[in-house]
Amino acid sequence: MKKIICWWSGGVTSAVACRIAIDLYGKENCRVIFIDTMNESEDTYRFMKDCSSWYRLPIETIKNEKYSSIQDVWHDHLSLNVAHGAICSSELKRNVRVDFQRKNEYSFQVFGFDIDEPNRAKNIKKNYKTSRPIFPLLFHALTKKDCINIIEKECIEIPEMYKLGFSNNNCFKTGCVQGGIGYWKKIQAEYPEKFKSMAALEHEFTDLKGKPVTMLKDQSNNAKLAGLERVFLVPHKDYPLHKSIDDMEGREVESLIECNGFCGTQTNLFNQV
Repeated sequence: MKKIICWWSGGVTSAVACRIAIDLYGKENCRVIFIDTMNESEDTYRFMKDCSSWYRLPIETIKNEKYSSIQDVWHDHLSLNVAHGAICSSELKRNVRVDFQRKNEYSFQVFGFDIDEPNRAKNIKKNYKTSRPIFPLLFHALTKKDCINIIEKECIEIPEMYKLGFSNNNCFKTGCVQGGIGYWKKIQAEYPEKFKSMAALEHEFTDLKGKPVTMLKDQSNNAKLAGLERVFLVPHKDYPLHKSIDDMEGREVESLIECNGFCGTQTNLFNQV
């Protein structure tokens, strides 16, 4: 059997998916790979070390060598988030993953999509037929909260972003361009410097391209019919008809952490590897 590629993204779901795969196939048959966007919370790298100890396997780090930062990607393309996705996700994650699978032999690839993400799993199977994906969390019907509970029972500290009330552990240095209205309202309220920096970037790219460049969209039919889907973090003087985030209602970002006080007192869910 060729190696099983286990994609570790820094979040709790991929962390648990990798561990299930290691238990299933044996650590001698698995490679755990992290794609570094160079835009992650410093605590992500602490969590990576803890997971490596949990797996008793090194977590290999790969990245796009063309860019030295996520800002380089944005400036190179004068783009943040468009209909088919974020340019940084394409350049720093998807393309790196596809290039890695092209250069390495493997039997399967493990992805940490949880029970609430069946469509993402379907898209991987449909659009990347050679990836031979498997989805341990879907097989075990595990949610993201289940994964948090599993990691806490192993007495591994949960990544900082979950403790701060976010539901994902992605791109905290700048804030995630795919975060949505509720996410960016939270950034606006609690991390104003990150908010101001990204708002300034939207305006810079808009001025350079001569059309609105934003992260957020108004999905209402009225906005679509009027061609005013783009939503700025801060109003742009040249596009007064476009809404800003203050004009939008967003779903409040809810913490997934529930401290139950049982760390280390319950039977481990996994065999020691």
